Amino acid sequence: MKRLVLLFCLVLLLPACTEQLSDDAYVVGFYNVENLFDTEHDRGKNDRAFTPEGENAWTVDKYEKKLSNLASVIRSMEQKNGRWHALLGLAEVENDRVLQDLVERKEISEAGYKFVHYESPDPRGIDCALLYRPEYFELLDSYAIPFDFKTRSGIVFEKTPEEQRSFKTRDILCARGRLGGEMTAVYVCHWPSRSGDKGEDLRCRAAEIVRTDAAKLEKRFPGINIIVMGDMNDNPEDVCMAEWLRGRETIAAVGEGDFFSPFLRMHKDGFGSQEYHGEWNIFDCIFVNAALTDVDAEGSLHILRSDASHYGFIFNPPFLTQQDGRYAGTPFRTFSGGQFIDGFSDHYPTYIILSK
Repeated sequence: MKRLVLLFCLVLLLPACTEQLSDDAYVVGFYNVENLFDTEHDRGKNDRAFTPEGENAWTVDKYEKKLSNLASVIRSMEQKNGRWHALLGLAEVENDRVLQDLVERKEISEAGYKFVHYESPDPRGIDCALLYRPEYFELLDSYAIPFDFKTRSGIVFEKTPEEQRSFKTRDILCARGRLGGEMTAVYVCHWPSRSGDKGEDLRCRAAEIVRTDAAKLEKRFPGINIIVMGDMNDNPEDVCMAEWLRGRETIAAVGEGDFFSPFLRMHKDGFGSQEYHGEWNIFDCIFVNAALTDVDAEGSLHILRSDASHYGFIFNPPFLTQQDGRYAGTPFRTFSGGQFIDGFSDHYPTYIILSK
């Protein structure tokens, strides 16, 4: 078993190298930062576990260490790529305060990140956010899209009407602006969980919500670049991603209204960004619309290959991987068995590179 874990880690590292990026290349990524909470209880949120008196004994020292660890990951990706992310979506952040504390960390403060964030109705108080560098991404508009059950495609929901009325989850964040001078919209998602092997209907509805809103933007702004990213709680080949979001495995298969799914082929080839019960998943996905798939278009943004077969990157250096114990060979998480172990997240960051 140990040998299998080691071999898998070595395989995961294969796409980690890339050629020197050109000056007009942009790193666009996503990171589920695993419970980035401050130490104070917020009224109406189920966050007492992340207080000094709570079950996690979440002290200021632990919070500061968590911030430092996450900032060091972002800094390490900058060192690898030779530039900061132009756009970095985040999941599991509590509020504006933790985002401000993060972007001000000494490890990354020179990047000058700004952020977009809206409070969502999630019971635990975790939201999505987008970090962006104003020199590369000119923010024009942003909004939160709430989850609802108003399907127009006949999705059959498991929840009763009463359960639907009381159901709360993360909003979908959309930010529209100009990346490299081109109109670009970014959706940051954290779709409903797989708890109890359920929720596929909810994730299909989340995909329908994103695709419907994206279609409106494509109609309003012909030629707009669209990026969808997030912790989807499904793998790229699962039904909500492949059928409802219409994520295609190859650029050649992308038609009107479709998205290219760079991590679909990677998952089929054995890569993973998150491990659960011995199974490796890529829940941390990034999709691009047809406007970003024309690799022959000169002077327009398009997605770059990470290697001969793939377009996505999983950032998983040894320091982000648990070296021993129960979770050896998996992402180095913050807690193990209820104990703070000074890790980073139970997910690896993922990213793509766009260039002109």
